[in-house]
Amino acid sequence: MSHDASHDHTHTHDHAHDGSELPEMDLRVRALESLLIEKGYVDPKALDVLIDTYEHKVGPRNGARVVARAWSDAGFRRWLLDDATAAIASLGFTGRQGEHMVALENTPGVHNMVVCTLCSCYPWPVLGLPPIWYKSAPYRSRAVIDPRGVLGEFGVTLPDDTEIRVWDSTAEVRYLVLPMRPPGADTLSEEELADLVTRDSMIGTGLALAPHEAKPTTPAQGVQS
Repeated sequence: MSHDASHDHTHTHDHAHDGSELPEMDLRVRALESLLIEKGYVDPKALDVLIDTYEHKVGPRNGARVVARAWSDAGFRRWLLDDATAAIASLGFTGRQGEHMVALENTPGVHNMVVCTLCSCYPWPVLGLPPIWYKSAPYRSRAVIDPRGVLGEFGVTLPDDTEIRVWDSTAEVRYLVLPMRPPGADTLSEEELADLVTRDSMIGTGLALAPHEAKPTTPAQGVQS
């Protein structure tokens, strides 16, 4: 089992902790959020909808479009693996936390998995906001120590001879996993292929859906490039 989890990188985040597992910046954000809600400036329900949209719909849908293009266009796939930043930008997905992207291709013999061992570095332009579990201390530590066990908890069981590579995101580099195209998807359109791509499959903690498992995306969920 190969672990490409280097720990000598520098993050630009504040890692001071105030007696909890949350970084100091997260604690400040939560305190500010509570104050704004208490004074009636923010509707917590509206905030929840906004967070859910960016975490589960808008962001991951961008990444799904990148993966679908790579599955359906061999030239784009080669470009993505060679220069992910430029290939992703060509679809209109750029911005903070996506300045330097690297694509990792899953194959029958190699499964890639992404973590940020020090905080929560994450490719916002293609995946939106990071899920809570991605930022948690147990995932950040166990993904490196026992990646196969962590995958099992996500419902992913790989053959014993599949090499698992764990990649540690940094403030300088963000990773996007290119999951394997599932069987039976050869005749699907690019839009239909995007419906097979889940957020977790692009982190490496999940697999792409089989065609019969996919739920078509409504126009309201899509994002214009």
